[in-house]
Amino acid sequence: MRIALGVEYDGSHFCGWQLQDGVRTVQGELEAALQKIANTSIRIITAGRTDTGVHASGQVIHFDTETIRPEKAWSQGTTRYLPDDVAVLWARHVSDEFHARFAAVERRYRYIILNRKVRPTYLNNRVSWDYRLLDVERMQAAAQTLLGRHDFNAYRAVACQAKSPERDLRELSIRRQGDFVIIDARADGFLHHMVRNLVGVLSSIGAGEQDTDWAREVLESRDRTCGGVTATPHGLYLKSIVYPERYGIPVIEESSVLF
Repeated sequence: MRIALGVEYDGSHFCGWQLQDGVRTVQGELEAALQKIANTSIRIITAGRTDTGVHASGQVIHFDTETIRPEKAWSQGTTRYLPDDVAVLWARHVSDEFHARFAAVERRYRYIILNRKVRPTYLNNRVSWDYRLLDVERMQAAAQTLLGRHDFNAYRAVACQAKSPERDLRELSIRRQGDFVIIDARADGFLHHMVRNLVGVLSSIGAGEQDTDWAREVLESRDRTCGGVTATPHGLYLKSIVYPERYGIPVIEESSVLF
């Protein structure tokens, strides 16, 4: 049978999602915990691999197993064997046609910047920090020029392995909440470092270092070297993955809280 899980984690102390020898990864912790519930080896498939330091409030994975367990065992039981910085939020029995990565129709990310003169303390590694006063209206104006389906080659990492640089960017919204600048992005998919590179360009515009039309100029260049710096991973959250309704996969809804 095929099982889907919703996963939340603090990426601060992981070397990313993907299993690697000799280092701590989210995949490694989850597979070890799931094997204790299943009493056999488990290999999981994720909706999207996250980099070192990136967090998730709505990651989705699936795995196949012959072990019969109730959904509660796959969620609460697995969480019992996980470290404090990872938890399984829900579990669903799904059809064999469900695939955590390929069945997804939309991915949603949130990036959080602490925008004040003083660096973060208890929020260190959970938010990004920018001491420059950011003008969210300038950032929002620039963001609107990037919406739609485009070639985002200038906004992806040089080492990105995606076959096509085209993505449909459906939302790129910026708002201020006290000392925090919150950036929400929705798309059919994201390229490697795409959100962080978008944030880097928009932050330079918000700080008054570039004109608002620079974001579009970078896009049209299709050249990564024309863009700004890549924003740090610490403020980035994989918020939710959206699937066709027939699969019954929960979606993390918008809330008033930052994260």
